[in-house]
Amino acid sequence: MSFEALGLAAPLLAAISRAGFKQATAVQQQAVPAALQGQDLMVSAQTGSGKTAAFMLPALHRLSQQAGKGGRGVQVLVLTPTRELAMQVSEAASLLGSQIKGLRTATVVGGMPYGAQLKALSQRVDVLVATPGRLMDHLQSKRVDLSTVHTLILDEADRMLDMGFIDDIKTIVARTPAQRQTLLFSATFDGSVAKLAETMMRDPVRIQISAPKERHAQIEQHVFYADSKEHKLQLLDHMLRDAKMDQAIVFTATKRGADDLADVLNEQGFHAQALHGDMNQRQRTRALTAMQRGRVRVLVATDVAARGIDVQTISHAINFDLPMQAEDYVHRIGRTGRAGRQGTAITLCEHRDRFKVRRIEQFIGHGIAASEIAGLEPKRVAPKTPHVKNAKPRRPGFGAKASTSAKPGAAAKAGFGAKPRTAKPYTAGHAKPARPTTRSRTDSSERRRARA
Repeated sequence: MSFEALGLAAPLLAAISRAGFKQATAVQQQAVPAALQGQDLMVSAQTGSGKTAAFMLPALHRLSQQAGKGGRGVQVLVLTPTRELAMQVSEAASLLGSQIKGLRTATVVGGMPYGAQLKALSQRVDVLVATPGRLMDHLQSKRVDLSTVHTLILDEADRMLDMGFIDDIKTIVARTPAQRQTLLFSATFDGSVAKLAETMMRDPVRIQISAPKERHAQIEQHVFYADSKEHKLQLLDHMLRDAKMDQAIVFTATKRGADDLADVLNEQGFHAQALHGDMNQRQRTRALTAMQRGRVRVLVATDVAARGIDVQTISHAINFDLPMQAEDYVHRIGRTGRAGRQGTAITLCEHRDRFKVRRIEQFIGHGIAASEIAGLEPKRVAPKTPHVKNAKPRRPGFGAKASTSAKPGAAAKAGFGAKPRTAKPYTAGHAKPARPTTRSRTDSSERRRARA
């Protein structure tokens, strides 16, 4: 469907044409017409499906009829969980609204100087994009007026609730008019999201573009089992030297872990940059800009900092540390394979964390193929996949054939370290690394005699 068929105002169509967009995505085709009719919406769509434009286009369409005529009050309010996502939405609003005369947008997020935000809020604001915490600061100081909001948008509502913003969101919503239009975008409609929707929406239309089990079909998923952190580092080094890898985002569990891993990768000759919540906005913007311009090949990030990252050249998403929540796995791998491109998702898992992989597989509804790298196989036997009953693993990757299982008892006869070949091999675009040498029995005997 073309954007002209959606019934959008001429200034928006001109901006869309200048941006080079040709056809509306599935979520835009369903959400935009319903929103233009003034209905409340609850929308679930996968990452990279064009959902930002799906809620900004109808909001800007309404503004195109009245931009520049209001007072100091906000007309469109967009709440996001993180600074990065807020900046992304703000950029989209400026791009799509570039042909609307007099349109003013402002971004209110933590980690940025108050001065620029105070100056922006002292003038008329048509579109305000904010994180709940910083917006609450300005509300308590009476620096922002939400009594004129006609469109309230909650982007990634489930994530905001997971981050503990429920009370802030309720306070903010209470400051907006009861007759506003509300557009809620969330990965799930269950639990706290459904309860929140009941209190703030009027007969919302539900739009679900893809079920969780159908998501990320364009992303090839693998899990590699490791014996230790050092083993994981060896696997990561091998993968990052893959000639097929363009850019990669590597996820860690902690901020310190992101810094430490980025340092290690830089020492190994990779152009790596850390990204986490302890960095100020200038540092985070610099890291993202370097990634977008190709000056950084590997971005090492935590979950919160990576929220909203949209770099289409990211070919690999690598879980160096597994996420605590299965839902975060879906978000993480969604950083690759964006806008219809093919992507690769790799999870490095120590044997003690197998239960997390099982939990992820249960959530996504299919098994993740266990793979190995010749010369870097784990000493312990990797589990057979899939863990999910009656589910089939994703296609084995990189053109390699799956190995056949060994005969029963073969591992016992071969001794320690031998195992049936149940995992699928991983082939990379460069030479295989040499397997670490092992000490001989003679050396061990000599050391024992010396100690005696």
